[in-house]
Amino acid sequence: MDLDPALAALRPLGGFFALHTPLSGSVGGPVGGSVEPAGPLPTLAQAYARTPETSETPENPHGYGDPLTFRVRKVTLALRAPEGRIGASVAQQGLAARLWSVALGCAVLYGSVPDLDPGLLRWDPDAAAPDDLWLTEVRARPGDAATVAATVLDGHLEPLAAALRARHPVAPGLLRGNAGSALAGTARQLDQWARAHGRPDVAVRARALTAELFTHPLLADTGTLTGTAFRRRSCCLYYRVPGGGLCGDCCFTRPPRSSPRAPSG
Repeated sequence: MDLDPALAALRPLGGFFALHTPLSGSVGGPVGGSVEPAGPLPTLAQAYARTPETSETPENPHGYGDPLTFRVRKVTLALRAPEGRIGASVAQQGLAARLWSVALGCAVLYGSVPDLDPGLLRWDPDAAAPDDLWLTEVRARPGDAATVAATVLDGHLEPLAAALRARHPVAPGLLRGNAGSALAGTARQLDQWARAHGRPDVAVRARALTAELFTHPLLADTGTLTGTAFRRRSCCLYYRVPGGGLCGDCCFTRPPRSSPRAPSG
């Protein structure tokens, strides 16, 4: 199936999969019931930059300054997290889940993926989860594992990790673990949707593609994938949030008590 300009096949999968495109509002209304704010949002390429824009200009009317710092601060405050690195971890995992969902969902349902170049994706760092993304142009690319990995890992998660680590003391192993956890979670969502809607072909493709993606050097040591179940080898630090607990795929069986820092690398 060719990519349609609205990526309409993603809509039934839920908010983490749906993506705004120039024509998405023509199929069942705007994604998530929202429209893009007036004026251009920052691109993810701008968010990943080491020297971000810092002032409100006609080209940056929302005044986010450094959009990545803005997002991390927003998440940290919302969680009442005691450390900025916790907000950085949670923010990164949320964006990773969005990117994997779009790429894996398209690869499985269409057999191809849209070009998700960071310069083509506009991002609202002030949006609630799932992160609001607008793809300014739909251009098809192959839907094989190598292309999906290049699109998400090389194109986004590696520059995102570098940008976060330039701002926060967050370990690279933690961020890779978040990437693996987000991919496994996306695969589970696809598998559940496929079984609920009588699409065993989708479930088979999702499992096969996910298993191949986990052979990538950046993901291979992040945890153990068994079917759609995943146990990671690092901790995302969510247990340190007031009232937080352990995630279902955490390396811990109970929250640590004495150590101020969890294993993350």
